[in-house]
Amino acid sequence: MKLKAAGRLFNLAALLLVVAVFALPFVWMISTSFKTLGETMTFPPKWLPEEFKWENFSKAWNSGPFFRYFLNSLMVSAGILILQFLTIIPAAYAFARYRFRGSRFFFAVTMITLMIPSQLIFLPVYLQMSSWGLLDSLWALILPFASSAFGIFMLRQSFMQVPEELLEAARLDEASEWKIMFRIMVPMAKPVLITFGLFSFITHWNDYFWPLVMTTSDVARTLPLGISKLREVEGGTAWNVLMAGNMILVVPILIAFFFAQRQIIRAFVYTGVK
Repeated sequence: MKLKAAGRLFNLAALLLVVAVFALPFVWMISTSFKTLGETMTFPPKWLPEEFKWENFSKAWNSGPFFRYFLNSLMVSAGILILQFLTIIPAAYAFARYRFRGSRFFFAVTMITLMIPSQLIFLPVYLQMSSWGLLDSLWALILPFASSAFGIFMLRQSFMQVPEELLEAARLDEASEWKIMFRIMVPMAKPVLITFGLFSFITHWNDYFWPLVMTTSDVARTLPLGISKLREVEGGTAWNVLMAGNMILVVPILIAFFFAQRQIIRAFVYTGVK
């Protein structure tokens, strides 16, 4: 009993340590976003500001065309997600339920692409977008991510859990493959789709490198690039305003996670992804 109690205590201490490592930077960002500039420079640092400076958020928002950046980020992230759903659902269904010549090979090639970093292929993609005349546009940020190998993998694992008898019964009722896919398979994979959608949205909402390469003006710049401009000010960086800008970037993600956390757990349990 003593060994079990000691083991539980150790596990709890380790868990609290991990939580602290991940949570403290976030808590510090929240605290700094409400401080005066002078309070951000004090030593030893203070966790709580003497007075909450809400105007830091208005300063960050009004420092540039932040509404344009916000709207661009929203359109890019949503546009990518819509295209990915349109491509990964049929692909995952085909890999999960059809056996055709080369199916394993093509699935293996799809999985291999997960090991290729996007920075490795940005030059040929950049040249392709340039040849199409799409540079400095939202399409240059959307089209290169129109599909997702990770999404195909997650959805395939989910589709493989559906009993074949259920699909045969639908076929006996003269349901087409498209109807089976969208009326049976997709609703049963709802937790997986929500989880992948959240991961995809967050990834491209936070993306800094690709918009930096593909855009040259505020017409297509996204929120991470706009926040980075808060550091490019005369007299040094106003860390309180910069952290307020980061809060503007992070809050939508936190809200999405809050409402989707149950679906995320169900998705990983259902698909067997560890």
